[in-house]
Amino acid sequence: MFLVFSWKPKCMISEEQFQKELDLIISNAVREDVGDGDHSSLACIPSSATGKAKLLVKDEGIIAGVEFAKLVFHYIDPKLQMEVLMEDGSPVKYGDVVFYVQGSSQNILKAERLVLNAMQRMSAIATKTQDFVSLLDGTDTKILDTRKTTPGIRALEKWAVKIGGGENHRFALYDMVMLKDNHIDFAGGITKAIQKTQEYLKDKGKDLKIIVEARDLDEVDEILQSDGVHRILLDNFDYEQTREAIKRINGKCQTESSGGINEETIRTYAECGVDYISSGALTHSVYNMDLSLKAV
Repeated sequence: MFLVFSWKPKCMISEEQFQKELDLIISNAVREDVGDGDHSSLACIPSSATGKAKLLVKDEGIIAGVEFAKLVFHYIDPKLQMEVLMEDGSPVKYGDVVFYVQGSSQNILKAERLVLNAMQRMSAIATKTQDFVSLLDGTDTKILDTRKTTPGIRALEKWAVKIGGGENHRFALYDMVMLKDNHIDFAGGITKAIQKTQEYLKDKGKDLKIIVEARDLDEVDEILQSDGVHRILLDNFDYEQTREAIKRINGKCQTESSGGINEETIRTYAECGVDYISSGALTHSVYNMDLSLKAV
């Protein structure tokens, strides 16, 4: 299933791969939810019946998932027609109508739960992301998501981060190298881990960026002895350590702070001069936005 839509992914994977992820999410979700048929609708609604429904907002925040809803409705029934009133990224409040969908009543209901589940989750993530972005206003620091996503729907959650104004980190294990504490310890140290990684990438003909985690300032100094590191991850550094690390790195590579950074601390970390702050909370600690699909 291929359908051109207006948003273009700007994560590490290609647009084609991203579209494949979306196709898999939709086909698997329909398999899970519909099975051999929506017998509630089949039992009481004629196959010839047509109707119209609206996506009603019962909350406030940033709406996300409108373009995904288009994909779902098209997958269920290409004849379903959407009238979009509010695009992805729009601020919404209680009572707003995001879109209307019209066509086969049975097929609208067949798509309903998947559309709502996805949009409620995506809107919550987009809203939280924009809250973090607003806290960084006036700095040069950008907010990143992580791989701490719901299994099976990572593409949707990272899409929602982009809609909320954040940036995508690596999509998965295959599109970037991140040498964290366990990699370093198992490899026999930072320098060995970096050397082995560079040899591996050369041998495999892969052009992947390398991020290396530092647990203290001594490890920052060791990382800086190796060429070819794209970014240093300052994990669980306090403010003073972060400022000192930024001073030592001095623009030789990108910098990223992580480790329990929240709404109360993110601004101060940004003011230390880091390029990026990554937060798993964007995707693992949100409450779904209240949305409903109502017949009109």
